[in-house]
Amino acid sequence: MALLCAAVVLLAAGFGFGYPELALLGASAAVAVGCALGYAAGRPRLAVTRVAEPDRVARGEPATMTLTVRNAGRLRRAGLVAEDRCGRQPVAVPLLRLRPGHDTTVSYPVPTHRRGVVPVGPLRVTGRDVLGLVRFSRRHGPATDVWVHPRVHPLSAVPAGVARSLDGRIDRVPHGSITFDSLREYVVGDELRRVHWRTSARVGELMVREHVDTSLPTIVVLLDNRAAAHPVVDGLADTFESACEAAASVVAAATRENLAVSLLLVVPDDGRGSYLDRLTEAGLRQGGRSGTGNRSDDDPLRTATDRLRQQRLGDTLVFLTGPGGRADLGRLGALRGAYPSVVVAVFGPAAQPPAAGHPEPAGPAGPGGRPTGGGPGGTAGVVLIDAADGPRFAAAWNGVDRW
Repeated sequence: MALLCAAVVLLAAGFGFGYPELALLGASAAVAVGCALGYAAGRPRLAVTRVAEPDRVARGEPATMTLTVRNAGRLRRAGLVAEDRCGRQPVAVPLLRLRPGHDTTVSYPVPTHRRGVVPVGPLRVTGRDVLGLVRFSRRHGPATDVWVHPRVHPLSAVPAGVARSLDGRIDRVPHGSITFDSLREYVVGDELRRVHWRTSARVGELMVREHVDTSLPTIVVLLDNRAAAHPVVDGLADTFESACEAAASVVAAATRENLAVSLLLVVPDDGRGSYLDRLTEAGLRQGGRSGTGNRSDDDPLRTATDRLRQQRLGDTLVFLTGPGGRADLGRLGALRGAYPSVVVAVFGPAAQPPAAGHPEPAGPAGPGGRPTGGGPGGTAGVVLIDAADGPRFAAAWNGVDRW
C-alpha cells in the first residue's frame, strides 16, 4: 500500500513538475505493485488428498495421517509455504520447489492421548511475490476427522437377562424347550413324541425335532453426562472419561455375546452414529442440580428415569455416574420394578456410604473396585460398583459372580 501511494505521488510530481526521473520511478513502482497483485490473484492449482490410517482408533493407540499435495498447474509457483492443522498442532508441508505434475507426501502422527474427534486440515497455503510486496493465504482440500474412541476394557461376562423372545437367539440357551430350531438324527433317550415322522420316512432313519428356549436379554446403558455429576480439574473430568470407557466396555461385551444393547445419555444427544462414535462425541452438559427431588424440566435425570420406567427398554440397566451423582442413586433403585437387574457404577475416589434409601454397601473392598450389596454382587437386584477408573471397573465387574 505504501509503495502504491509512493507510485501515485511520484507520477504526479514527475508529470506535474516536468521531472522524468520521478515519473520513471513512479512508473517502476506501479509496475512492481501490478505484478505483485497479479501474482497474488493467480490461485495455485493444488490437488490435496489425505488418508487417515485408521480414521477410528481407541485412545492411546497410534494413528497416522498421510497428506499428498500435487501441483496440478502448468507453472512452478515459487514462494509457497504450506501448513496443515492436526487438532491444535501445526504441521509444515514442503511446497517451495514443487514442479508441475509432481507431488509431495507428508505423514505425521495424530494425537490420540485424549478421547474426542480430532479435526485435521484443511491445508493452508501462504505465498508472496519475489519482492515481498503482497502476501496471500488460501485453503486447499477438504478437512477430515479422526475419531479417538474411549478405551475398551475386557469384560468376561454380561448379565444374561430374564426377558424371553420367540424371535431372538443367543448361543447359551437351554435345549429341548419351546421353539423349533432344526432336525437331527435320533439318539437313544430322545422322546418319541419329538420324532418328525414325515422326514424320517423320506430319509429312511429317525429324525428328531430340536427345540431351544430362545432368550434375548437387552442391556440398557445410561451414561450420566451432567456437569454436576463429574468434577472438572484442570479442564479434565477424569471420572467422566472413566464412565465413557466403562460404557464402551459394556457395549463391546454385549456385542461380542450377540446381545441387544442400547445407549442413553442423561442429557440426550441426537442418537446418531454408532455407539462408539456417540461416546467419542459425548461431553459434559449443564442440567439440573444433583440430589434435588423437584419435578422440573431442568432435571434431566428425572426425565431419563421416567422414560426408562414407562418404556421398559430392556431387562438389565447399567447406570454410570461420577461422585456428584451418588446422591441420586435412590432414583435408580426405584427402577427395580421395571428392570429386574440394575447395575450402578460410581467413578472416583473412595466415597462415603450412600445415604438412607440408597443401595447399601456390604461387601469388602476388592482390588480396583468394590461390588457391593447384601450378598453376592448386590441386594434386591441392585449391583453397586465403586471404581476409580475404567480398568478397576472392569476388574470389579469381572469379580461379580451373579452374571
